[in-house]
Amino acid sequence: MSEFVLETEKLEKIYRLGGRSIRALSDVSLKVKRGDFVSIMGPSGSGKTTLLNILGCLDRPTSGKVILDGVDITSVPEKELYKIRRYKVGFVFQTFNLLPYLSALENVELPMEGTGKSKEEMRKRARELLRLVGLAERENHKPLRLSAGEQQRVAIARALANDPSIILADEPTGNLDAKTKYEIIRLLGKLNIEQGTTIVMVTHDSAMASHARRVLFLSDGKLLSKEKIGLLAKEKLACPVCGREVQADHVFCPHCGRKL
Repeated sequence: MSEFVLETEKLEKIYRLGGRSIRALSDVSLKVKRGDFVSIMGPSGSGKTTLLNILGCLDRPTSGKVILDGVDITSVPEKELYKIRRYKVGFVFQTFNLLPYLSALENVELPMEGTGKSKEEMRKRARELLRLVGLAERENHKPLRLSAGEQQRVAIARALANDPSIILADEPTGNLDAKTKYEIIRLLGKLNIEQGTTIVMVTHDSAMASHARRVLFLSDGKLLSKEKIGLLAKEKLACPVCGREVQADHVFCPHCGRKL
């Protein structure tokens, strides 16, 4: 198994509108290790959502390659891409995209439909995930009875339903107030540290971007060479069993061997 869950090579995306060609992405190459939390920052129109859509198999690049969990998804036939989206990618959107007529529990169960799990297994998994995001007591509430922050927590739980290789988050704090933004970004950080969840987040918010491990910058469709270390990579962490210092990218404590 490669240490990289995601690799792109010289991605290009050109849209043709009428007689014009619009270059949305140009020569984008990046690598994301397992257990990493990468934020990609850039203003509106810089190509962030285009890049995320290509990484999540919602769009195809004009040229270049995307390798996701060992699979070159740019060579996968269109009719097979749903399997990649279902099992390897979890999406978190700015607008939550919850079904209003389903409860929180049912919204989290939805991605597991058709995966071979029994109803009991789906319900158990959904309840575990709602507990993980702090909504165990709200499982029967429909979205309209939940706050915006609670709806995004449900959306994050839904993204984790099929234990994906990577979470792709498109402006996940964009529709939230200042206090709730920090609650959601800390939740994503907690999932990254405690569950080893690999996350790629795009945002125009520098304060939110800084909470990742790495901060990359996209401008006019190009990934800039500069990169910043995020707050998550700077924090000192301790093993919950032996109390000795561990690094954020450790899966096991190097001192006592406990799985982190």
